[in-house]
Amino acid sequence: MTDRQTHDERGRIRISGFDSDRVRDREPMSDWTDESSGETVGRWRRGFRKFKRNRSAMGALVIVVLMALAAFFARPIEMFGVVVQPFSLAPYDPTTILYLGVDPSVEVYDPPSWQYPMGVDGSGRDLFSRLLVGGRYSLSIGFIVVGLTASFGLIYGSISGYYGGNVDELMMRIVDTIFAFPGLILALIIVAILGGGYWQLVLAFSLFGWAGYGRLVRGEVLKIKENEYVMAAKALGARDRSVVFRHIAPNAMPPLIVLASLNIGSVVIGVAALGFLGLGLDPSSAEWGTMLNATRSTLIQGPGGQIPWWATVYPGGAIFIFVMSMNMIGDGINDALDAQQTGVGRGGED
Repeated sequence: MTDRQTHDERGRIRISGFDSDRVRDREPMSDWTDESSGETVGRWRRGFRKFKRNRSAMGALVIVVLMALAAFFARPIEMFGVVVQPFSLAPYDPTTILYLGVDPSVEVYDPPSWQYPMGVDGSGRDLFSRLLVGGRYSLSIGFIVVGLTASFGLIYGSISGYYGGNVDELMMRIVDTIFAFPGLILALIIVAILGGGYWQLVLAFSLFGWAGYGRLVRGEVLKIKENEYVMAAKALGARDRSVVFRHIAPNAMPPLIVLASLNIGSVVIGVAALGFLGLGLDPSSAEWGTMLNATRSTLIQGPGGQIPWWATVYPGGAIFIFVMSMNMIGDGINDALDAQQTGVGRGGED
């Protein structure tokens, strides 16, 4: 090497053992190799295995899937004039008044029988049919709201935590303002302004429901952005958008998924609460909370009166079972994705 070449090399920093291609196309940082089998297992795959071993969570998942399938196949579904789901588990239309033509012998609040396994409501409609169809409203609103709020919260929190400074300060003050009001009160205000209805309820619970996700993701991003692989991506000239959505946001997903699974039940309870107050869907709708509102007058009877328990127990029981199942699923996901519980600190051994 000549003196001139030696002089040119002085003052330069040479980094050894640094593969830029590996940083760009790296495997997930949470992957590790099981020493016994030599198999590389990622966080999601390992978490799924751990979740399957959780009997209570798997049982709850089976219940939720069965309830969703029962709601989907309750009555035929037609879209743009085309029947996309021709099956009907519900024996009657949820709006059909039985004693007006189907069965003249039916009376209001008939108790459960072989023909009507959940009895008849105060308008002479089959409760079993209404309960199955009602799951479409309650379950779909819960999943749609959580999908919208979690997605927006992920983006909002990632931007806030990544840029920090004045951007973070402004965005978090907006979140603090939202948290100053109870979520159900904000939903009540929106429904009072827009009126009841399916999409009005979705908007009522989505418009401000993202705040909790945003704050959670922001805290995760503040920790993740200090990791070596994030700084390496910046050093390689990666754009901020690529760093946030390729390296940071995916690693902030586990706590977001846990919160989302728990919030589905909370949204269903909120929708049922508005329905019970008469502020949800149309009174003739088969939504579970609206069904409870239609029969709440039967909860108190005078001396010698008989309470038609089936009119409230079955809709209320459906809400309870679904929300309890979602909470158990959320706990199972939390245990499965918790790094301290997966044995990372013990060399990846189970």
